[in-house]
Amino acid sequence: MTPDRETGSRERTPAGATASTRHRTPRLDQPRPTRRRVLPEWDPEAFGRLSERIARFLGTGRFIVWMTIAIICWVLWNIFAPRDLRFDSYPFIFLTLMLSLQASYAAPLILLAQNRQDDRDRVNLEQDRKQNERSIADTEYLTREIAALRIGLGEVATRDWIRSELQDLVKELDERHDGHVVFPAERSRVRDADDR
Repeated sequence: MTPDRETGSRERTPAGATASTRHRTPRLDQPRPTRRRVLPEWDPEAFGRLSERIARFLGTGRFIVWMTIAIICWVLWNIFAPRDLRFDSYPFIFLTLMLSLQASYAAPLILLAQNRQDDRDRVNLEQDRKQNERSIADTEYLTREIAALRIGLGEVATRDWIRSELQDLVKELDERHDGHVVFPAERSRVRDADDR
């Protein structure tokens, strides 16, 4: 016996260039292991709702009034307060920086709120379109049903038609009873005269 057959428990190692570079592929029937995230996670819906609230507040007259009051207080404090309590001297560079910072955050928040509103409008428009299609289909169905009913009613004897036929029969019987025979041409003339 050869040494390989004697040691049946020994595993074979793959030979060749691919043996050292072969990687074990993950199984598709098992979930991936969780990865550690470097960035913090947040709920995009909650962030979107917050941005919409902020954008709604930025678009009100209340915000403009409060911003105007804050700027006037800032300027008056830095002009009339004692020199050692002033934190932003005359060119008001810090005030300019704060207003620029507020504007740089307000613009993306407003855009995010507008994008969310566009998404809602798109969904509402799609729902309205589907509702209109259903309404059109229902209207077409009802139109076909009414047309079928009209066709069916055209063949049904109405009360007025039955009454006129009975009156004609009564007149015809009365005329026969009197001994006077009325021909069909005369009967139509009599009917026309009665209709008038």
